[in-house]
Amino acid sequence: MMILETRQLKKYYGKKNNEVKALNGVDLSINKGEFVAIVGTSGSGKSTLLHLIGGLDDVTSGKVYVNDVDLTTLTPDETTIFRRRQIGFVFQNYNLIPILNVKENITLPIELDNKPVDASYVDNLLETLGIKNKANKLPHELSGGQQQRVAIARALATKPSILLADEPTGNLDSKTSMEVLGLLKLSCKKYNQTIVMITHNEEIAQLADRMIRLEDGLITGGQ
Repeated sequence: MMILETRQLKKYYGKKNNEVKALNGVDLSINKGEFVAIVGTSGSGKSTLLHLIGGLDDVTSGKVYVNDVDLTTLTPDETTIFRRRQIGFVFQNYNLIPILNVKENITLPIELDNKPVDASYVDNLLETLGIKNKANKLPHELSGGQQQRVAIARALATKPSILLADEPTGNLDSKTSMEVLGLLKLSCKKYNQTIVMITHNEEIAQLADRMIRLEDGLITGGQ
């Protein structure tokens, strides 16, 4: 079952002689439960693609379908609601709220949506990601790897259709990076979660089920 599709996706910045074609016609399809890595050098369009898939930026032209919903047809308010309920994000910088403990950080997106928290599911996430004993700790009391585990749990807590990871190991050492990637892969299988990860590190990308190469705004391999 296809969970994500882009059709001739384009994103241009600037005008005429100053125009930059960050994405220049990307066709992409990803099935439910896949762990896909998108690799490319700096400036290849990786982050732009992730932002368009996640509804964080407007397309120049083309289509983005997530769970059969065309994001390009939604109003800004509809996009915000869809993103909050259907898309999970894991960023390089964790983005945890410093005054909230681990469990509060994880459940915050659910509470902001006025939804009941599935306590047993959250506890299961904490256990799966190896941070159950850190539930009452504040972010500054955790290591970088532990903070990223919290960020992963927060992204999964809303049971999104798709999880987008933007260089999730960029601030971690090599050993911790492999641990975090292993946990991402585990969560993908355990919860039948679809994950799209962008990275410049091909060694890390090899851990995914499929690797797609992006250069100069176009897919050049691995499709």
